[in-house]
Amino acid sequence: MNTETNPFFYAKVLLFGEYGIIKDSMGLSIPYADFQGSLRLEGSGQEARDSNHSLKRYLRALRDLEEAGELPCALDLDRFEGDIKLGLHFDSSIPQGFGVGSSGALVAAVYARYALEPITKEAHTREDIVALKTLFSKLEGFFHGRSSGIDPLICYLGLPLLIESPERLGTVQIPNGETGKGGIFLISSGQPGSTQSMVNIFLEKMKHEGFRTMLKEQFVRYNDACIKAFLQGKPRSLFRNLKELSALLLDNFSPMIPDRFHQLWKEGIDSGDYYLKLCGSGGGGYILGFARDFEKAKARLSEYQPELIHRL
Repeated sequence: MNTETNPFFYAKVLLFGEYGIIKDSMGLSIPYADFQGSLRLEGSGQEARDSNHSLKRYLRALRDLEEAGELPCALDLDRFEGDIKLGLHFDSSIPQGFGVGSSGALVAAVYARYALEPITKEAHTREDIVALKTLFSKLEGFFHGRSSGIDPLICYLGLPLLIESPERLGTVQIPNGETGKGGIFLISSGQPGSTQSMVNIFLEKMKHEGFRTMLKEQFVRYNDACIKAFLQGKPRSLFRNLKELSALLLDNFSPMIPDRFHQLWKEGIDSGDYYLKLCGSGGGGYILGFARDFEKAKARLSEYQPELIHRL
């Protein structure tokens, strides 16, 4: 297989909108090219064998959807099965359970290779993007129990995506901050998270009126203000709203934040040197950070080796 028939799919980072996009807040996600994955026949070893077994399970889930009349698009499952028998695996550097789209990239790769009438990656009409999101939601459900479809959509398109509502989403240009002093970064919690269990906690919280009110009246306000300020290149407004959003997450989403990061999270809010937020569903994996002065934040967080993903 060459890269034309077997392309790479990048990881993704959801900058804003974790959980909120389930309840109509805006979201902003970008591809992250430092991690990528590709379907391959070549190669051996334990990782390839484990991936091949996972693809067998995924194939069975897709067959079940097909038999139930719920497969959201026409896939050549016979060819997929034949390739699996030949040793097909997903050769990926994307860490699993870290909130950067490991399953999303896999789903995007399977769709790109086996869809009989795929919507091309170059299709940028809102209608096509909404259609892709809908079908990816169904195709990724095997991995998480429930999926918005956003992760595989980002991995498939390889472009920043602005989510204004479930039916209003499209690609977007993000400011070029190459010369900026600030930065957006990732720090590793050192442990994977479980999207399904974290989403279950969120859904349980949604049964309480106070939590629903907080989400609607506060989370959405600060989250959406952050996105607008970021896209408009207004750092003062961005960091003012980031402080509020970070504090809101610490107060209301603490089960999604690994215990040993609670104090670090609070220190950032109190000092203003950096602000932390969830990267995806939380519970482990990566934590996302923002700093007005990245070098200063990097020194303060040196123990965690922050990975810069975008200059501000």
